Amino acid sequence: MIDIVKGQTDKQASSQRLIDFFEQTPEFNGKLYIGYPILYSGGESIVLDALWVSPQYGIVVFDLIEGTSIPDERAEFRDRLFNKIRSLLLSYSDLSSGREFLVAIEVLTYAPACQPEEGDTLTAVDEAKLIDLIRNRDDWPHPKLHSKVISVIQNVAQLRISIDRNYVNSDNSKGAIVKQLEQTIANLDNQQEEAIIEYFDGIQRIRGLAGSGKTIVLALKAAYLHARNPEWRIAVTFNTRSLKDQFKELIELFCVQKMGRKPDEDKIKIIQAWGSSSSPGIYFDFCKTNSLEYMDYNTARIYISHTGQRRTPPLEVVCKKAIEELGSKPIAPIYDAILVDEAQDLSESFLNLCYRLLTERKRLIYAYDELQKLNEGSPLRSPRKLFDKDASDIILKKCYRNSNPVLITAHSLGFGIYREGGLAQFFDQPELWEDVGYVVKDGSLKPGNSVVLTRSDEATHQFLNQRVDLQDLIVFKSFDDADEQAGEVAKEITKNIQEDELLHRDIIVINPIAITTKDEVAVVRSLLHNQKIKSHIAGESNPDNFFEKNSIAFTGINRAKGNEVPMVYIINAHECYSHPIFEDRDLIRRRNILFTAITRSKAWVRVYGIGKGMRRLIEEYNEVKKRNFEMHFVYPTPEEIKEMNLIRRDVSNQEEQRLRKEVDVLENLSSILAKIKNGESRIEDYPADKREILKKLLS
Repeated sequence: MIDIVKGQTDKQASSQRLIDFFEQTPEFNGKLYIGYPILYSGGESIVLDALWVSPQYGIVVFDLIEGTSIPDERAEFRDRLFNKIRSLLLSYSDLSSGREFLVAIEVLTYAPACQPEEGDTLTAVDEAKLIDLIRNRDDWPHPKLHSKVISVIQNVAQLRISIDRNYVNSDNSKGAIVKQLEQTIANLDNQQEEAIIEYFDGIQRIRGLAGSGKTIVLALKAAYLHARNPEWRIAVTFNTRSLKDQFKELIELFCVQKMGRKPDEDKIKIIQAWGSSSSPGIYFDFCKTNSLEYMDYNTARIYISHTGQRRTPPLEVVCKKAIEELGSKPIAPIYDAILVDEAQDLSESFLNLCYRLLTERKRLIYAYDELQKLNEGSPLRSPRKLFDKDASDIILKKCYRNSNPVLITAHSLGFGIYREGGLAQFFDQPELWEDVGYVVKDGSLKPGNSVVLTRSDEATHQFLNQRVDLQDLIVFKSFDDADEQAGEVAKEITKNIQEDELLHRDIIVINPIAITTKDEVAVVRSLLHNQKIKSHIAGESNPDNFFEKNSIAFTGINRAKGNEVPMVYIINAHECYSHPIFEDRDLIRRRNILFTAITRSKAWVRVYGIGKGMRRLIEEYNEVKKRNFEMHFVYPTPEEIKEMNLIRRDVSNQEEQRLRKEVDVLENLSSILAKIKNGESRIEDYPADKREILKKLLS
């Protein structure tokens, strides 16, 4: 069986004939690329029509002929392709032994619409000749190199490993473990590779868990499209501003490798979703291009307050307003393709705005993970309901960032699987569990049925499960007060830097409630300063920067999104157990914050908090451990899921203030009733119009 990855190609007919040939010839296996890879050497960039990596025959490159005549000098062209692919592979020492090159390579011309030419022994015009040309090749004596060759073809090792860890001295330190971890995940998996290369001339949706590589996939896909179509105007956009540098670095690396130069910044733009006159963005560009009123964030908040849309995210409001003002007026498209990361936090109106900015083919590619949603907007509907168009759908099941224990802990707490008050939230489609890599161990995913879910080994990177003690991998702790918590965090970070061989950028400290972060982290930062350990609040000096050189990043959850590090400290996690006054209200958002914070960790996670809420979170985690990191629950009915979403919705600031006043009234009323009952007051002491109410309550 052959695995086929279909990239963009200008040779549709001959490419499809080659695909059909391999699909109908089950004796051949390995991996076939269409329109990939892009090779750069000798100052020239070439896109291969097709390349097959076979464990039996080695590498076979296909020179595809689309028309009815074979161009002259195909032998010379095949030699050119041979030398380029060989030059690429020769730079990898694992593919040679001494002076002997170990990879078998052949280049064949396939011209399915042509007549045969005499004397050309490496050209096939039909399937029978193509089979003969392949079968007559000698077997490759080094089939064990098959996976290594594929990793070279993917050519992403440099993109995955960007931190020099030659300073590591101890074989068993955390730094040594991180070094090995980064080396073991240098290769893309099949789903990620397909998501990057797979070409669909329209809408594409990429779904995946936290840690499944959505941001890397989107960046490399943007770079691939730019390399294949240098004339296209492409935009890459996102919600978290600190992602900008990550996108820029990944796209630049890919383009330098594949094209021999940096990307053309006039053609591929990395811009934020909102934007302003000083910082380009999709919404700002839309308003400017169409002479519409633009609102900055503060103006939008005032507008929302006046129009009674307090429960709607600001970006959703301004994008919807811009689209309504534009109406059916035609616009001049700006982009040939737009790629959107973190779509779950950007709203349907934003995606519709992107759609309006695109040229006729509507190449909109967006990635999202519904459980990382941090605002109250509605879940994204299907492309069919959003755009009245079908889309290509890619699901990334494998989680590369988090170990099984960390990911299942994050999901269990995020959904409230073992919460005393019942589930906090739930997927409304049963198949989504299997889509994101879970398997049913017992029971069934049907309303009212008991079910046990676990993760398959194939869906998660296994290195940490085998190398790191569980007791050190995840630690939950409750403290008596904030000072005690701060002292523990400072002590542990000092040990990480001075003994564990972790770098400053290997560590982040997350405070769940973003608005309180500066005050909440002040004590920890002061204690670290006393140890001569530098720290900063992410984005404070530059909104686009998350990390700073030789400095520990402290952050609220919104800036933490999109980033990953080996060691994550979550402080004040009790804020995520439930709302301190209203219990179930705002529960979904708070649990999503906890899920998102935990899944920032590539290895270790420390979840710290204070008081009753933290002790209850620890009880939930202990139940996760007791159940051997499996999720046991009764699958809720659609009505129960709807009720969860209603009761546990977000609480706006205005609504919280109103509810607090009403709670104060209820507390006063309780006090009045108690005084009447114990004789301290009489009903007649209170206004006449309130006496009947008091009598009814007393009865």
